Amino acid sequence: KSLPLIVRTFKQALKGYGKKADGVESRLTKDIPMMFVVLGIGVLAIIMWLIPVIPVNLLSAIIIIIFGFFFATVSSRMVGLVGSSNNPVSGMAIATLLISSAILKATGTVGMKGMVAAISIGSVICIIAAIAGDTSQDLKTGYIVGATPYKQQAGELIGVAVSAITVGGVLYLLNAAWGYGSTELPAPQATLMKMVVEGVMGNSLPWSLVFAGVAIAIVVEILQIPVLPFAVGLYLPIYLSTPIMVGGLVRLYFDKKKGITEEERKAKVNQGILYSSGLIAGEGLVGILLAVFAIIPVGAATLGDVINISKIINIGNIGGLVFFVCLVATLVAFINKKEKKTK
Repeated sequence: KSLPLIVRTFKQALKGYGKKADGVESRLTKDIPMMFVVLGIGVLAIIMWLIPVIPVNLLSAIIIIIFGFFFATVSSRMVGLVGSSNNPVSGMAIATLLISSAILKATGTVGMKGMVAAISIGSVICIIAAIAGDTSQDLKTGYIVGATPYKQQAGELIGVAVSAITVGGVLYLLNAAWGYGSTELPAPQATLMKMVVEGVMGNSLPWSLVFAGVAIAIVVEILQIPVLPFAVGLYLPIYLSTPIMVGGLVRLYFDKKKGITEEERKAKVNQGILYSSGLIAGEGLVGILLAVFAIIPVGAATLGDVINISKIINIGNIGGLVFFVCLVATLVAFINKKEKKTK
């Protein structure tokens, strides 16, 4: 489905390559030179290949370049056209794992070495797709406010370098506190990717289920139902997919609500997105704070154990449901909140 989009974007990129614009180039259309981009990609590929701590050989580096180009195209275009919520990062990472695992196995890179190489390729592609989508959104915003693209792109490069250090520290902290794959951090997508790599390398992947999923996706597409949200509902655990469904129902209610203008409807939807984004960001920050508490020793226990009041006050499932309903009520109240018009 995305192939025509990739081909069209590739043609558009090649049209202006090597051509000089007549007259003075507009500040609003000035990007980082393509030669600099190509050189940077080549240097990064060589670095990944030569540094021993990165389990990527020359073939893996080439696979990353090829898949990175195509999936960055899909990601940036989808986000630029329809928004960041439609960025299929997980799907692109899983597709990369399937193909790269098969290629590595066919070329003799098997066993633990092959699995680590495949995961490394998938990780880099996942990062490429995510950053491409985010950059597309940033450039779109910059275009609206009249920013200079190449300055934004330079800032993105600096931001990626800084965030890589920060994100690495946070991931290490979370793993030290609870460990990925535990009850606290189930990481369903990571588990799925692990199953894909082990299945391809060990000839144990249930291809019948894979093809069944493909068939279901085709049927869903024919019915004109968005495939990605449908797939998310299939493989995410119920405690994660339920809030998504409830949020969708709230959105549906305001989309169908009568007695309001289209402008008011759009404003309410934007308010709901803003509030929900704050909840997601707040949950992430609280999770990091709890991870810090979980590794600070206090005697034989940790600070998290000391301040844990669940052993004293256990609200149970009913209490959790009550709090969840209250949270949804605050969301609806915020959406219905009328902005004060300034004179």
